[in-house]
Amino acid sequence: MVKESSKEMITIPETDLVVHPLCLGTNVFGWSADETESHQVLDAYSAHGGNFLDTADVYSQWKPGNQGGESETIIGKWLSKRDRSKIVVATKVSMLNTRPGLSAKNILAACDDSLRRLQTDYIDIYYSHRDETETPMEETLGAYAELVAAGKVRYIAASQHTGARLQQALDISEANGLPSYIGLQDQYNLIYRKPFESEQQPVLAANHLNAMPFYGLARGFLSGKYRPGVKVESVRAEGVAEFYNDKNWAVLDKVREIAQDHSVPVGAISLAWIRSNPQVSTPIASARTVEQLEEIVQVVELSDAELASLSSLSA
Repeated sequence: MVKESSKEMITIPETDLVVHPLCLGTNVFGWSADETESHQVLDAYSAHGGNFLDTADVYSQWKPGNQGGESETIIGKWLSKRDRSKIVVATKVSMLNTRPGLSAKNILAACDDSLRRLQTDYIDIYYSHRDETETPMEETLGAYAELVAAGKVRYIAASQHTGARLQQALDISEANGLPSYIGLQDQYNLIYRKPFESEQQPVLAANHLNAMPFYGLARGFLSGKYRPGVKVESVRAEGVAEFYNDKNWAVLDKVREIAQDHSVPVGAISLAWIRSNPQVSTPIASARTVEQLEEIVQVVELSDAELASLSSLSA
């Protein structure tokens, strides 16, 4: 059964943010999707009721000739022609070559850079993109407190933090009256279930928080375009090769079977399994083209038996 996604909006715990059940990843903007293609994807996503965008200052620094910030800039041009209050924008700090780390000085400067590129005066969710131990957490969280007080950031969250480090940050926030991370972003999908399920999910559950996992389609492997012996032309194809084994092909075959039963794209089933986790608000998945967006934006409800079969095969 395909749900009407516009009727299935989600409120992220510990916030007043009401979002679409697919968070659109934008790491391809300025990389494999140019500005025109990116805006077409954003338009299509918006037409489906989509309102949750995930970006970072480092996107897409890795493309030759880029400096970083390209994704934010593309989003900013699109956002400037929309009702800003209806779009939830998440971006991140700490991994851009020219703005590395989580020091207070860097966070404050990087936030202003992101605001300028996004053409907005506030960020809905500001992530610590990657944990680092050089800066005391008190300093990092204190910088976020300044940004929240100034109205530049509404909520903060953690990305690529272990369960232990997330709990440490939450404890420091509570002890010092500082803003607290409202969720976690890390890799989680049918291929990669640990360490999320074993280490991070228990911390989220204990603190009544949720995750917004990235790589929901395992870099495209769970989109259905990959098959044994078939060469796929994609900028991510080389990185996906690590998933080629009998176990993962069996998982993908089951996903295809269930997708056929529901008459939906393969990617929709892969994302449906992630949503079934009670500690997940919404998975993040990206689309380079409108056609790819249409494959992932559908929201499907799977039966207990279907979920169990996928979980068993991927365990």
